[in-house]
Amino acid sequence: MLKAVVYDAYGTLYDVHSVIQRCENLFPGKGPQLSQMWRTKQLEYTWQRSLMDRYAPFSTVTQEALAYACAALGLELGEEAKQALLREYRALACFPDVRPALERLGGMRQAILSNGSPDMLDPLVAQSGLRFDAVLSVDAVRIFKPSPAVYRLVLDAFGVQPGEVAFVSSNCWDALGARHFGFASYWINRTRAPVDKLGVEPVAVLRSLGDLPDEVLR
Repeated sequence: MLKAVVYDAYGTLYDVHSVIQRCENLFPGKGPQLSQMWRTKQLEYTWQRSLMDRYAPFSTVTQEALAYACAALGLELGEEAKQALLREYRALACFPDVRPALERLGGMRQAILSNGSPDMLDPLVAQSGLRFDAVLSVDAVRIFKPSPAVYRLVLDAFGVQPGEVAFVSSNCWDALGARHFGFASYWINRTRAPVDKLGVEPVAVLRSLGDLPDEVLR
């Protein structure tokens, strides 16, 4: 029986590409390309740092990924533009399917489990107005998802077993990492991408977070 629903933050609850307009304002004609490269390099750095055992807070990773993306695109990133873009990550927009889903699941314990560091997550959650029983950061174990040490934070926080947790992510590798750990994982596949080939499958593949309550509450 499921006792808790745990969500990834970036790309699942909060739209990382809501930064595109600010990117476009600062670098006309490069907004979508900059946003995509920034996000891609951000994820690559988390995996590389985990493998190298060179943890740094996600705020540092995000800044370094932005610097790389701008350099790769030949964009001059001044201090004012850098700070403006980094502030965007503390005020990302929620996807429209988020609030209704969380409200329907309000009878269960709900949490965030994120690569984000507290200095990014705390203002992000506060400005969105979303409410959780816990906001858990990889900063506590100094390694990024999909390390099993990260998913274990949920067990420690809620005193549950892996099979009692529904884990929800729009990042397929994250959903599969959680499933390998033993969670009932749900992949929110908004782009209709194929499942990553990692030898494990999510419990369900959903097109929208709005489909989650029917799966969890059935």
